[in-house]
Amino acid sequence: MGHALQDKLGYQPLHIRTQLVGIASKIERIGAGLMIAVPLVTAIFRLPAAGLLMFLAGLASLGTPVFVHLLTLPVEWDASFRRALPLLEAGGYLEKKDLRVARRILTACALTYVASSLAALLNLARWIALLRR
Repeated sequence: MGHALQDKLGYQPLHIRTQLVGIASKIERIGAGLMIAVPLVTAIFRLPAAGLLMFLAGLASLGTPVFVHLLTLPVEWDASFRRALPLLEAGGYLEKKDLRVARRILTACALTYVASSLAALLNLARWIALLRR
């Protein structure tokens, strides 16, 4: 409901986030390909500098989801706490005792983006560990 309101009102951060998610997904796939290609390119061309550049580019691209998820958090917070929750409260859709529970659920939902950022960081660490072998 909060995102529907954001969209109807033309909330710019929502539209930016939507575009970033698509871009980040493509960049992450390219980064994974670069990380796989690093050892091959380094071995075939015997150019450690090229391998290092590809590795750094791969790391940077795999870090984009972390950036996007952290940018998403304020959009989620706005949708949940500035739009949906006040509407639920003002419209009388929830009883007073249920508002506290609704706030906790919405907080948990918003924090899934923090968890996604941490998962992306762990994925990045996994790639680094794999390539260090």
